[in-house]
Amino acid sequence: MDTLVQFTVEGPIARLTLNSPRNRNALSTALVEQLHQGFTWASEEPGVRVVVLGHTGGTFCAGADLSQAATDGATQDPAELVAERARELTRLLRRILELPLPVIAAIDGHVRAGGLGLVGACDIAVAGDSSTFALSEARIGVAPSIISLTLLPKMTARAAGRYFVTGERFGATAAAEMGLITVASDDVAATVTKLASEIALGSPQGLAESKALTTASILEDFDRHAERLTRHSGTLFVSDEAREGMLAFLQKRPPNWAG
Repeated sequence: MDTLVQFTVEGPIARLTLNSPRNRNALSTALVEQLHQGFTWASEEPGVRVVVLGHTGGTFCAGADLSQAATDGATQDPAELVAERARELTRLLRRILELPLPVIAAIDGHVRAGGLGLVGACDIAVAGDSSTFALSEARIGVAPSIISLTLLPKMTARAAGRYFVTGERFGATAAAEMGLITVASDDVAATVTKLASEIALGSPQGLAESKALTTASILEDFDRHAERLTRHSGTLFVSDEAREGMLAFLQKRPPNWAG
Protein backbone atom coordinates (compact mmCIF):
# COMPACT_ATOMS: atom_id res chain seq x y z
CA MET A 1 0.00 0.00 0.00
CA ASP A 2 1.26 3.48 -0.85
CA THR A 3 2.10 5.73 2.09
CA LEU A 4 -0.34 8.57 1.54
CA VAL A 5 0.05 9.94 5.08
CA GLN A 6 3.50 10.02 6.67
CA PHE A 7 3.64 9.68 10.46
CA THR A 8 6.58 10.86 12.58
CA VAL A 9 7.05 11.81 16.22
CA GLU A 10 9.42 14.55 17.35
CA GLY A 11 9.28 14.69 21.12
CA PRO A 12 5.84 16.07 22.05
CA ILE A 13 4.89 16.67 18.40
CA ALA A 14 3.24 14.06 16.17
CA ARG A 15 3.41 15.01 12.50
CA LEU A 16 0.87 13.71 9.98
CA THR A 17 1.95 14.71 6.48
CA LEU A 18 -0.42 14.34 3.54
CA ASN A 19 1.76 12.67 0.91
CA SER A 20 -0.27 12.23 -2.27
CA PRO A 21 0.93 15.14 -4.43
CA ARG A 22 0.02 13.34 -7.68
CA ASN A 23 -3.65 14.17 -7.01
CA ARG A 24 -3.00 17.23 -4.85
CA ASN A 25 -3.62 15.33 -1.61
CA ALA A 26 -7.26 14.73 -2.56
CA LEU A 27 -9.40 12.91 0.01
CA SER A 28 -9.36 9.41 -1.42
CA THR A 29 -10.62 6.51 0.69
CA ALA A 30 -7.06 5.30 1.25
CA LEU A 31 -5.78 8.71 2.35
CA VAL A 32 -8.69 9.17 4.77
CA GLU A 33 -8.12 5.72 6.27
CA GLN A 34 -4.44 6.47 6.78
CA LEU A 35 -5.28 9.78 8.42
CA HIS A 36 -7.52 7.95 10.90
CA GLN A 37 -4.67 5.54 11.64
CA GLY A 38 -2.30 8.44 12.13
CA PHE A 39 -4.60 10.12 14.63
CA THR A 40 -4.89 6.81 16.48
CA TRP A 41 -1.10 6.44 16.65
CA ALA A 42 -0.71 10.02 17.84
CA SER A 43 -3.27 9.62 20.61
CA GLU A 44 -1.60 6.39 21.78
CA GLU A 45 1.89 7.92 22.04
CA PRO A 46 2.25 8.83 25.74
CA GLY A 47 4.59 11.77 25.20
CA VAL A 48 2.68 13.45 22.38
CA ARG A 49 0.87 16.67 23.22
CA VAL A 50 0.02 18.10 19.79
CA VAL A 51 -0.56 16.93 16.22
CA VAL A 52 0.72 18.92 13.24
CA LEU A 53 -1.15 18.20 10.00
CA GLY A 54 1.06 19.18 7.07
CA HIS A 55 1.56 18.24 3.43
CA THR A 56 4.00 17.57 0.63
CA GLY A 57 3.64 19.30 -2.73
CA GLY A 58 2.12 22.64 -3.55
CA THR A 59 -1.42 21.80 -2.38
CA PHE A 60 -2.47 21.11 1.20
CA CYS A 61 -5.67 19.37 0.09
CA ALA A 62 -7.79 19.64 -3.05
CA GLY A 63 -10.94 18.17 -1.49
CA ALA A 64 -12.77 15.10 -2.77
CA ASP A 65 -10.98 12.76 -5.16
CA LEU A 66 -13.21 13.20 -8.22
CA SER A 67 -11.14 10.83 -10.33
CA GLN A 68 -11.73 8.03 -7.80
CA ALA A 69 -15.45 8.75 -7.83
CA ALA A 70 -15.50 8.52 -11.61
CA THR A 71 -13.60 5.20 -11.59
CA ASP A 72 -15.58 3.54 -8.78
CA GLY A 73 -18.87 4.68 -10.27
CA ALA A 74 -18.45 2.18 -13.09
CA THR A 75 -18.89 -0.78 -10.73
CA GLN A 76 -21.03 0.61 -7.91
CA ASP A 77 -24.42 2.21 -7.60
CA PRO A 78 -23.66 5.96 -7.80
CA ALA A 79 -25.94 6.90 -4.89
CA GLU A 80 -24.41 4.28 -2.60
CA LEU A 81 -20.90 5.28 -3.62
CA VAL A 82 -21.50 8.95 -2.93
CA ALA A 83 -23.07 8.17 0.45
CA GLU A 84 -19.98 6.16 1.39
CA ARG A 85 -17.64 8.97 0.34
CA ALA A 86 -19.68 11.59 2.19
CA ARG A 87 -19.66 9.59 5.40
CA GLU A 88 -15.89 9.14 5.13
CA LEU A 89 -15.47 12.91 5.19
CA THR A 90 -18.01 13.32 7.98
CA ARG A 91 -16.20 10.79 10.18
CA LEU A 92 -12.83 12.40 9.47
CA LEU A 93 -13.93 15.90 10.43
CA ARG A 94 -15.54 14.63 13.62
CA ARG A 95 -12.41 12.65 14.46
CA ILE A 96 -10.32 15.82 14.40
CA LEU A 97 -12.83 17.71 16.52
CA GLU A 98 -13.08 15.01 19.18
CA LEU A 99 -9.37 14.12 19.29
CA PRO A 100 -8.07 14.93 22.79
CA LEU A 101 -4.88 16.38 21.27
CA PRO A 102 -4.85 19.86 19.74
CA VAL A 103 -4.34 19.76 15.96
CA ILE A 104 -2.41 22.43 14.04
CA ALA A 105 -2.85 22.69 10.27
CA ALA A 106 0.47 23.68 8.66
CA ILE A 107 -0.45 25.02 5.22
CA ASP A 108 2.21 26.11 2.77
CA GLY A 109 0.23 25.73 -0.44
CA HIS A 110 -3.29 25.76 -1.79
CA VAL A 111 -6.55 24.52 -0.29
CA ARG A 112 -9.70 23.77 -2.23
CA ALA A 113 -13.26 22.62 -1.48
CA GLY A 114 -13.32 19.81 1.09
CA GLY A 115 -9.76 20.64 2.08
CA LEU A 116 -11.15 23.75 3.76
CA GLY A 117 -13.25 21.47 5.93
CA LEU A 118 -10.04 19.95 7.30
CA VAL A 119 -8.71 23.42 8.03
CA GLY A 120 -11.92 24.35 9.83
CA ALA A 121 -11.79 21.21 11.97
CA CYS A 122 -8.23 21.90 13.17
CA ASP A 123 -7.83 23.87 16.39
CA ILE A 124 -5.13 26.15 14.98
CA ALA A 125 -4.28 26.82 11.33
CA VAL A 126 -1.13 28.50 10.03
CA ALA A 127 -0.87 29.35 6.33
CA GLY A 128 1.97 30.73 4.25
CA ASP A 129 1.62 34.10 2.61
CA SER A 130 1.40 32.52 -0.86
CA SER A 131 -1.34 30.04 0.11
CA THR A 132 -4.72 30.36 -1.58
CA PHE A 133 -8.16 29.05 -0.68
CA ALA A 134 -11.37 28.48 -2.66
CA LEU A 135 -14.76 26.89 -2.06
CA SER A 136 -15.35 25.72 -5.61
CA GLU A 137 -18.30 23.37 -5.03
CA ALA A 138 -20.93 25.61 -6.63
CA ARG A 139 -18.90 25.62 -9.84
CA ILE A 140 -19.35 21.86 -10.28
CA GLY A 141 -23.03 21.78 -9.31
CA VAL A 142 -22.80 20.85 -5.62
CA ALA A 143 -22.39 22.70 -2.30
CA PRO A 144 -20.02 22.70 0.69
CA SER A 145 -22.65 20.81 2.69
CA ILE A 146 -20.67 18.67 5.14
CA ILE A 147 -17.73 21.04 5.53
CA SER A 148 -20.12 23.84 6.47
CA LEU A 149 -20.22 22.12 9.87
CA THR A 150 -16.62 23.14 10.54
CA LEU A 151 -16.46 26.29 8.41
CA LEU A 152 -19.50 28.27 9.51
CA PRO A 153 -18.43 28.32 13.19
CA LYS A 154 -15.04 29.76 12.16
CA MET A 155 -15.74 32.12 9.23
CA THR A 156 -17.59 35.40 9.58
CA ALA A 157 -21.12 35.32 8.19
CA ARG A 158 -20.25 37.90 5.52
CA ALA A 159 -17.23 35.92 4.36
CA ALA A 160 -19.21 32.67 4.18
CA GLY A 161 -21.99 34.42 2.27
CA ARG A 162 -19.46 35.59 -0.28
CA TYR A 163 -17.06 32.70 -0.74
CA PHE A 164 -19.59 29.86 -0.54
CA VAL A 165 -21.21 31.17 -3.73
CA THR A 166 -18.48 32.96 -5.68
CA GLY A 167 -15.93 30.16 -5.64
CA GLU A 168 -13.25 32.84 -5.99
CA ARG A 169 -9.75 32.44 -4.63
CA PHE A 170 -8.59 34.32 -1.56
CA GLY A 171 -5.27 34.50 0.21
CA ALA A 172 -3.93 33.80 3.66
CA THR A 173 -4.38 37.36 4.92
CA ALA A 174 -8.09 37.33 4.01
CA ALA A 175 -8.41 33.82 5.51
CA ALA A 176 -6.98 35.09 8.80
CA GLU A 177 -9.23 38.16 8.83
CA MET A 178 -12.36 36.02 8.42
CA GLY A 179 -11.27 33.47 11.05
CA LEU A 180 -10.72 30.53 8.72
CA ILE A 181 -7.06 30.35 9.73
CA THR A 182 -5.31 31.54 12.88
CA VAL A 183 -2.14 33.06 11.46
CA ALA A 184 -0.84 34.10 8.04
CA SER A 185 2.92 33.67 8.22
CA ASP A 186 5.98 34.18 6.04
CA ASP A 187 7.61 31.22 7.84
CA VAL A 188 5.06 28.46 8.41
CA ALA A 189 7.52 25.97 9.90
CA ALA A 190 8.87 28.43 12.48
CA THR A 191 5.40 29.64 13.48
CA VAL A 192 4.08 26.10 13.85
CA THR A 193 7.11 25.04 15.89
CA LYS A 194 6.61 27.97 18.27
CA LEU A 195 2.90 27.24 18.72
CA ALA A 196 3.55 23.51 19.21
CA SER A 197 6.21 24.28 21.82
CA GLU A 198 3.75 26.40 23.78
CA ILE A 199 1.10 23.68 23.60
CA ALA A 200 3.63 21.07 24.75
CA LEU A 201 3.86 22.84 28.13
CA GLY A 202 0.31 21.70 28.90
CA SER A 203 -0.67 18.46 30.61
CA PRO A 204 -2.64 15.75 28.75
CA GLN A 205 -5.73 16.37 30.85
CA GLY A 206 -5.39 20.14 30.68
CA LEU A 207 -5.05 20.13 26.91
CA ALA A 208 -7.90 17.67 26.34
CA GLU A 209 -10.33 19.49 28.61
CA SER A 210 -9.37 22.91 27.32
CA LYS A 211 -9.82 21.83 23.70
CA ALA A 212 -13.18 20.24 24.58
CA LEU A 213 -14.47 23.62 25.73
CA THR A 214 -13.77 25.10 22.28
CA THR A 215 -15.27 22.23 20.30
CA ALA A 216 -18.34 21.37 22.40
CA SER A 217 -20.81 23.61 20.58
CA ILE A 218 -19.38 22.64 17.17
CA LEU A 219 -19.78 18.95 18.01
CA GLU A 220 -23.37 19.52 19.18
CA ASP A 221 -24.29 21.08 15.84
CA PHE A 222 -22.25 18.44 14.06
CA ASP A 223 -24.21 15.60 15.61
CA ARG A 224 -27.50 17.42 15.06
CA HIS A 225 -27.00 18.09 11.35
CA ALA A 226 -24.30 15.74 10.02
CA GLU A 227 -26.55 12.92 8.83
CA ARG A 228 -28.97 15.28 7.07
CA LEU A 229 -26.15 17.16 5.36
CA THR A 230 -24.42 13.91 4.44
CA ARG A 231 -27.58 12.62 2.73
CA HIS A 232 -28.11 15.99 1.05
CA SER A 233 -24.52 16.01 -0.22
CA GLY A 234 -25.10 12.56 -1.70
CA THR A 235 -28.24 13.75 -3.47
CA LEU A 236 -26.39 16.70 -4.98
CA PHE A 237 -23.46 14.63 -6.20
CA VAL A 238 -25.65 12.22 -8.20
CA SER A 239 -27.68 15.01 -9.81
CA ASP A 240 -27.47 15.75 -13.53
CA GLU A 241 -25.86 19.12 -12.84
CA ALA A 242 -23.15 17.58 -10.70
CA ARG A 243 -22.42 14.88 -13.26
CA GLU A 244 -21.92 17.55 -15.89
CA GLY A 245 -19.89 19.72 -13.52
CA MET A 246 -17.51 16.93 -12.49
CA LEU A 247 -17.15 15.67 -16.07
CA ALA A 248 -16.34 19.19 -17.25
CA PHE A 249 -13.79 19.53 -14.45
CA LEU A 250 -12.07 16.25 -15.35
CA GLN A 251 -12.14 17.12 -19.06
CA LYS A 252 -10.89 20.65 -18.35
CA ARG A 253 -13.72 22.37 -20.21
CA PRO A 254 -16.52 24.79 -19.30
CA PRO A 255 -19.67 23.02 -18.00
CA ASN A 256 -22.85 23.05 -20.05
CA TRP A 257 -25.59 23.79 -17.51
CA ALA A 258 -28.96 22.57 -18.78
CA GLY A 259 -30.82 25.13 -16.70
